[in-house]
Order: sequence, then structure tokens, then C-alpha cells
Amino acid sequence: MKIKFLSAIAVVALLGACNQKDDQADKIKALEEKIAQLENSNTAVTPVNVQTATTADPSSLGAFEFKEMEYDFGTINEGQVVEHIFNFTNNGQAPLVISNITASCGCTSPDWTKTPVNPGETGFVKVVFNSTAKSGSQAPTVTIQANTNPTVTRLRMKGSVTPKLAGASAPAGPLKR
Repeated sequence: MKIKFLSAIAVVALLGACNQKDDQADKIKALEEKIAQLENSNTAVTPVNVQTATTADPSSLGAFEFKEMEYDFGTINEGQVVEHIFNFTNNGQAPLVISNITASCGCTSPDWTKTPVNPGETGFVKVVFNSTAKSGSQAPTVTIQANTNPTVTRLRMKGSVTPKLAGASAPAGPLKR
């Protein structure tokens, strides 16, 4: 009796599983049909929060013209500070506005012309590199964000830092008394 009862439960469970597979297959088929209908209809769905992007009008942009984009400071001793001013001319049709400048590391600090630079006028980006705790080949960069095309411009300094001698400033190791 127990065997017949267990067999009956197994048959019902198998039939239920088969029905679930059939239901899933029907649901998948219905979804595939909906996708095909959406692909064939030429209506574009536009998200509610989308903003329209238009090509920038060249008359509303400034344009950097740097005499140099890279400055080689040569070989310096660790701890020295190198400063260089990158001068530029605005060759655009609108006042050039630098919105932000970021340095590639904490060893580099930028300063720049904060006021709009009118077409034909000049401005500057000053970069200061502190070589403390730096050694070997160095290439700090600053990234400029402005109303130019492209909106991002990078300036680079490069050179080599000679490390301090370990024993030159203090005796190495423990001292005997």
C-alpha cells in the first residue's frame, strides 16, 4: 500500500514538473514574440531623464595653443622643487575658461589663469613639482578641463631625480656607547 501511495505521489510530482517546463517554454516563446515585435517596430523609446546632446558651436569654444606641451627638467637631486610656466594663447572664437586642473600625484601642484582668456590673449598654467621622496625617472602630468575641443588637455613635465645618499645625513645602524 505504501509503495502504491509513493508511486502515485511520484507520478503527480513528475506531471507537475512537466507542466512547469511547458509553462516556462510558453512564457519564453511569448517574450521572444514581444521582443521581435519591438525590434520590427520603428518606434524609439526615449528615457524620461535623457538630455539632448548637440554638437558644440565653434564660436562658443576657446582653443589652447601652447608653445610646449612637455617640459624636460633634466636631472635634479631628491628634495629639489622644480617650477615651470606653460604659456598659451587662446586661438578660439570665444573666451577660454579653465574650469579645473588636476595633478597626477601629490608631488605636483598647479596654478593657472583664473579669469576668462579672450581670443588672441595669453594665459598661463604653472606647474610645481616637489621631488621629496621621489627618485629615478619622473613624469608628472596636469590635466586641464576647459571649454575647448577636446575638453581635456594634458601637460607633462619629465626628468630624473637622483636619490639622496643613505649615509650622508645620519649614521647607518645602531651606535655603540
